[in-house]
Amino acid sequence: MTENATDIWVFAEQNEGDIHPVTYELLGKGRELAEKLDADLCAVLMTPEETDTEELIYRGADKVYITVDPIFDSPTESVFKNNLIDLAEKEDPEIILMGATNFGRSLAPRVAAALKTGLTADCTGLEATDDGEFVQIRPAFTGNVLAHICTSSTPKMSTVRYGEFDKAERDPERTGEVVRVDAKTEEDEEIEILEKSAEQEINLEGAQVVVSGGRGLKDANDFEIIENCADLFKGEVGSSRPLVDEGWIDREHQVGYSGKRVRPEAYFACGISGASQHLAGIKDSDIIIAINSDPSAPIFNVADYGIVGDLYDVIPKLIEEVKKRK
Repeated sequence: MTENATDIWVFAEQNEGDIHPVTYELLGKGRELAEKLDADLCAVLMTPEETDTEELIYRGADKVYITVDPIFDSPTESVFKNNLIDLAEKEDPEIILMGATNFGRSLAPRVAAALKTGLTADCTGLEATDDGEFVQIRPAFTGNVLAHICTSSTPKMSTVRYGEFDKAERDPERTGEVVRVDAKTEEDEEIEILEKSAEQEINLEGAQVVVSGGRGLKDANDFEIIENCADLFKGEVGSSRPLVDEGWIDREHQVGYSGKRVRPEAYFACGISGASQHLAGIKDSDIIIAINSDPSAPIFNVADYGIVGDLYDVIPKLIEEVKKRK
């Protein structure tokens, strides 16, 4: 730690001015760390237009660094990197936290390399020891163990998965400092956005209902039955890891410790046996409904409701019955 490095920074990721909810989760954990490490919690916001910074303060930030410039309208890593490292070199934070979003995973290593520091990616836990050590926790060896990592270089950088922490509680009585920062507009690479295409957004972490398929599916095309069930409940489609590894569905749908942790009101495990890594990703669900032809499947040990049967028989009947009651 350098003499002046005491602040904890949360990179407030935004998309066209809207702050990503992972920011509020990081502020909640950051507030906890700041109190234990006797540090100030700062949010760093780079936005294309004027944005209300009060919400970041209400959620725990002591200080907000805000840079407003149209250059931040597109997610160009070099632009955000240049501005972030310029500010970090001036202010010398001790810790920088970013969401392990698609953009965060791309930006963080660029920043870490430029600052000549280490980066612990895809953390599922952050702790501060009694003697002031910052501990970063992440799955290792395909999720079979949890690595506890302490880095000696500063700033200590971590990306954290969305959905790992509770959002910071909102306190409209909190006050804080807002610091305006001039934008550094030169780029170190030429990028031209030709077209923005609307892609279907997968929001497993924020879904109220998740319907997941596992090894009980016989073919990749059979995910259609899972999709039909998810659509019925206005939910999202999930998957166990083996089907992602087989290439049957995109990794963005993977639920489990090495995938995404979910907290829906209802989680449907269809043809999923219930490996420990998968169970770790669904344990915070309000209700777990298991459909499996094997009555001894471990998933039934954690399920609130269990149906022993072939998903190809059960799900169509479930869909039919729900439609009747609507």
